[in-house]
Amino acid sequence: MPYRPEAIEPKWQAYWESRKTFKAVEDPSRPKFYCLDMFPYPSGAGLHVGHPEGYTATDILCRYQRMRGWNVLHPMGWDAFGLPAENYAIKTGTHPAATTRKNIDTFRRQIKALGFSYDWDREIETTDPAYYRWTQWIFLKLYEKGLAREALAPINWCESCKTGLANEEVKEGVCDRCGGPIVKRNIRQWVLKITAYADRLLEDLEEVEWPDSTKEMQKNWIGRSEGADADFKVADGPAAGKAIRVFTTRPDTLFGATYMVLAPEHPLVDAVTTDGRRAEVVSYRQAAAKKSDLDRTDLAREKTGVFTGGRAVNPVNGKEIPIWISDYVLISYGTGAIMAVPGHDQRDWEFAKKFGLPIVEVVKGGDIAKEAYPGDGILVNSPLIDGLPVPEAKKKITRWLDEKGLGKAAVNYKLRDWVFSRQRYWGEPIPVRHVERSRGAWEPEPLDESELPLLLPDVGSYEPTGTGESPLAGIASWVEHKDPKTGRPARRETNTMPQWAGSCWYYLRFIDPRNSGRGWDPAKERYWMPVDLYVGGAEHAVLHLLYARFWHKVLYDLGCVSTKEPFKKLIHQGPILGEDGQKMSKSLGNVVNPDEVIEEYGADTMRLFEMFLGPLEVVKPWNKSQILGVHRFLHRVWSLCLDDADQVRRDQVAEVEPEGDLRRALHKTIAAVTEDLEGMRFNTAISRMMELVNALQEAARAGKAPRKAIEALVLLLSPFAPHIGEELWEKFGHKESLAYEPWPVHDPAALVEATIEIPVQINGKVRDRLTVAPSISAAEIEALALARDRVKEHVGGKKPAKAIYVPGKLLSLVVK
Repeated sequence: MPYRPEAIEPKWQAYWESRKTFKAVEDPSRPKFYCLDMFPYPSGAGLHVGHPEGYTATDILCRYQRMRGWNVLHPMGWDAFGLPAENYAIKTGTHPAATTRKNIDTFRRQIKALGFSYDWDREIETTDPAYYRWTQWIFLKLYEKGLAREALAPINWCESCKTGLANEEVKEGVCDRCGGPIVKRNIRQWVLKITAYADRLLEDLEEVEWPDSTKEMQKNWIGRSEGADADFKVADGPAAGKAIRVFTTRPDTLFGATYMVLAPEHPLVDAVTTDGRRAEVVSYRQAAAKKSDLDRTDLAREKTGVFTGGRAVNPVNGKEIPIWISDYVLISYGTGAIMAVPGHDQRDWEFAKKFGLPIVEVVKGGDIAKEAYPGDGILVNSPLIDGLPVPEAKKKITRWLDEKGLGKAAVNYKLRDWVFSRQRYWGEPIPVRHVERSRGAWEPEPLDESELPLLLPDVGSYEPTGTGESPLAGIASWVEHKDPKTGRPARRETNTMPQWAGSCWYYLRFIDPRNSGRGWDPAKERYWMPVDLYVGGAEHAVLHLLYARFWHKVLYDLGCVSTKEPFKKLIHQGPILGEDGQKMSKSLGNVVNPDEVIEEYGADTMRLFEMFLGPLEVVKPWNKSQILGVHRFLHRVWSLCLDDADQVRRDQVAEVEPEGDLRRALHKTIAAVTEDLEGMRFNTAISRMMELVNALQEAARAGKAPRKAIEALVLLLSPFAPHIGEELWEKFGHKESLAYEPWPVHDPAALVEATIEIPVQINGKVRDRLTVAPSISAAEIEALALARDRVKEHVGGKKPAKAIYVPGKLLSLVVK
């Protein structure tokens, strides 16, 4: 019978589920392998073929490790809170909980159809109160540790979604989701003090096996800089004498500061702006409020700015310099003010050239008429530090600033405290109430742990208020209540947590997902942590990983976890593009639905094909024309094992040990596939198995295809194509699943070639080739070569002046 995946795949999926084949149980006698996928957001569109790429890779590794005797934890869940479900609810009138359940059901069905070996008993989803109870509990721990506070904070406000957006949700000044305009608003927020962990978040990157590019992105986001603070006093006007503090990594260039730039939001802008410049300044500030921080700091963007009319005094030389505002300076970075040194900073140089501001050289080494010189050199035009190299000049001028009370050595970070509030309904309620301490004075108070989970109210309307508060603020029956401790009037917090919250710690809940008494059992945490391999998209290379590491370090300090870092090894799979070479998108019409691929070719073919497209980490376009080749390969495996009656081919599958070239091919394949799996080179592993199938088919045609060799092939193939692997294993008479069969081990002796071919060079040109034993000595091969007629012809009876033998590679003779 032909290979029919539509018959065997549902059979084995039902088998694994009914027998809980992949259930993970703690076993201290066995080494553990905790392998985690970045769990998906279950959108209404369902999966496209790009999503399962990483899931397939981790499933192959997990199946391989089980066969090697490792205790594998491989879970799956759903990151289901967030704005898309809420927007859909507003649009359709469907409760986001109902939408979420429907989407999860679709995703689960699609994932199960691919035969992934997840322990489904550990399935979690972030919107389940049994889960977010512990998300709220972690927030309380952050609060107790002084890491959560209320503050007025500027946010990106979407006029259409009527909610705050993170910087990464804003593209070119508009909302990435709805395309609506963005403005800056100061809104009451909950803020988490991630900056308190900045140094540890940097230092501990040395402890993890992550891509260098991801580590670099984390380092750049944290942005630790050493330098100095310096105070420039306002020269005149209402703010005369007030200090504008700047942070600079180049205090040695202070004598080259020819103007200052304030962020448009800086609190002193109004005070330093003169009446004649006020209208232009107001207009510029309004325009800046509509741009995201990412847009404002784009280095390729043309610099804009407005002169305030005010002036400040350079502390090192007493010169008055003009004060400008520009949106490339952010109030959230440093002090929100910079000293501009156009001679030695390209951004400042471009700004100065555009607006006709002075450019002064203070470090020798470049041509500042053409561009800024940012490098090292000797200081000039700087009376206090002339003649010193940059490193010494930095130290001396910093000491001088400190002695004069005009500044001091400082460390600065790009990293800002995490704005943790969202003005939405569909998110985890923040477990805080505001209690009236005196008339009109409300203070935040954390809920007691016994009050968790604080449930979302079940309401019919999720419309944003438009006032800056979440839809929860309009539900008086939920907001207004009594403080259970004092009986005083109280109001629940109406902002909800960001979608990042649920994904910050889900890897810990997978360890103990049904524990109702605590987030996770400490003994189970000590056994399974850290996550040995974490696989997901590079789009999460910064924020998700940074936030999860932050929470983990807080939990580590509290004694709740045993490891300093959550994720030991990290891999980013490269995205699979549409056949047009563009990112898969419904709007482009290039999305490929995995359901259609499975229906036509089967899940095993899809799994193999996605891994065969190329190395896991690179970008790859989908190419349906090539999938047939992979499908035919599985047909060849099937027909190699079974005859037309669907029985084992006993006339060809001989009960003998493989010998000679076939034995060597088998053991080379076992060694190579094992090495490729260890290095996550799935495409080359598949190629090696295809070569082995060719060798086995040739042996089968000669009636010499040993069953042991074919069974070894089935075991090697099974992590990649588990359904056909299980079916063939059963056909071979085995009663149990092959999921825990020992992984084949190669015999090193079998890899040794019986004979090898050695080229013979004479004066640099190949003149002959010898077939010899690999163990032949230099003297033996030289004598053998000199006895050959073709070699004699070119040697001409002379004794070679030199004979060089590179074992197993080359014999080189030099004849004068």
